[in-house]
Amino acid sequence: MENKNTNFLQPLINFIEIIAGNFGTLLVKTFHYFALFLIGAAIVWAASVEFLGMMGKGSASIEDILLLFIYLELGAVVGIYFQTNHMPVRFLIYVAITALTRLLLELVFDWHNIAYVNIIIVCGGILLLAASILVLRYASYHYPSK
Repeated sequence: MENKNTNFLQPLINFIEIIAGNFGTLLVKTFHYFALFLIGAAIVWAASVEFLGMMGKGSASIEDILLLFIYLELGAVVGIYFQTNHMPVRFLIYVAITALTRLLLELVFDWHNIAYVNIIIVCGGILLLAASILVLRYASYHYPSK
């Protein structure tokens, strides 16, 4: 008897599953785009505040310019993610390299408390990140995704 009821209700169950799946997909995509929009707006806001601070200061140091490049690269990551729905890992590594370069400049320009070990560690981090980009580019060239 249960087998007859299950067969009778199966089209209704399939219909409900399709509706629930479509509604769930709509909610996830809506949250996804809303979160990306908020992240992009936060990047624009932070870059604007930083730029206005430089304008108020009357000058821009190399660290300030590198920070603006970080914001630019983060904005590019969000834009690419909007268009392709894929996270461009290479761009995130570029952001990390730029951030470490900014840190390296702060370490080098601080002559009073210079620690050569810190400089070597930061340079090693930049070298490792550059090597990881090389590996990613090699892998994407020889093993492209479909």
